[in-house]
Amino acid sequence: MTKLLDEAVDVARRMSPNAQDAIARFILDVFNDDASAEPLPPEHREAILEGLAQAERGEFASHEEVAEAFRSFRR
Repeated sequence: MTKLLDEAVDVARRMSPNAQDAIARFILDVFNDDASAEPLPPEHREAILEGLAQAERGEFASHEEVAEAFRSFRR
């Protein structure tokens, strides 16, 4: 197992059982090429690629930015 995958598994271990199950389903869907998985809408491709690039650069939202985003859903 690579160091990065090992770190990801460590993070997943600290998540709730529901979150762990969601991650497991995603991984199994990807590697089983599950036909029931939702297709990626082409119009979302650019945003997803930009998000992946931001993650690669280590650009993540602060805790306050995330909290504000969730608060905006309650308005």
